[in-house]
Amino acid sequence: MSDWQPVRQMLIDKSGLKVGKLVANPVSGGDINRAYRLNDGQHQFFVKTNSPDRLMMFEAEMIGLNEIQSSSSIRAPRAFGCGMVGQQAFIVMEYIELSGRPDPVLLAQQLATMHRYTRDQFGFAVDNTIGSTPQVNSSSRDWAGFWQQQRLGYQLSLARTNGFDNELFDTGMRLNEQVSHFFSDYTPLASLLHGDLWSGNQGADSHGNPVIYDPACYYGDHEADLAMMELFGSPGQRFFDAYDDLFPIDAGYNVRRELYNLYHILNHANLFGASYLSQAKQMIASLLAQV
Repeated sequence: MSDWQPVRQMLIDKSGLKVGKLVANPVSGGDINRAYRLNDGQHQFFVKTNSPDRLMMFEAEMIGLNEIQSSSSIRAPRAFGCGMVGQQAFIVMEYIELSGRPDPVLLAQQLATMHRYTRDQFGFAVDNTIGSTPQVNSSSRDWAGFWQQQRLGYQLSLARTNGFDNELFDTGMRLNEQVSHFFSDYTPLASLLHGDLWSGNQGADSHGNPVIYDPACYYGDHEADLAMMELFGSPGQRFFDAYDDLFPIDAGYNVRRELYNLYHILNHANLFGASYLSQAKQMIASLLAQV
């Protein structure tokens, strides 16, 4: 993006700050968007840009960040706005200087507080994306049905459209028909979730406070966030002990963790290719063995 004046004007209008001429420096690390740190000599901002069809993705992200802010629980970037400049969509938010990993106990306490921010239905005000994949968030009072239709079933249908073998779809749908089995003695609350809380979407600010970002928010079982945190590593036992003190983790979590992470592995297969296919099949077989 060469013309940052519309972004500057939005910041003046939305932040109340006297924002001067902005200088943009590219920031690395994103898989989907182009990212920049904007600086006027006094203030810093963070901007992501993408093609015009991604504006709705940014709008949903802003709503998610605002929802996390509303929970008064854990730090997330303040979103100032999003829009179009020429042929590029953008979202602009505060720039947070990250400095390593968050303290696991403080992260657990603040995340448990966010998960205690609940609604009476599962879903979200808007559909959003998980990575670049659409994520449907239609409201439902039936969590097992929500997971069947809007999470696992959606990814399995997408995998079939993408040409993966019939075995994945057939065995996956057999599992999907049995999802209610995993909730026979467990009734989750509709907690505010980050939705994509792997280690790359969390950090600590310069004061050591936990920060979460790049959300795919919806209201769902708090275990789904916990499971994602263990998919590519683990926050460790200190995290889980501190979390359990504030929001007890049901004994069936160890089984449901695989059910929740299957959604993300299928999404990775749909986004990045067949290298995730064998892992998805193994997870399906393991879960079917629990039925």
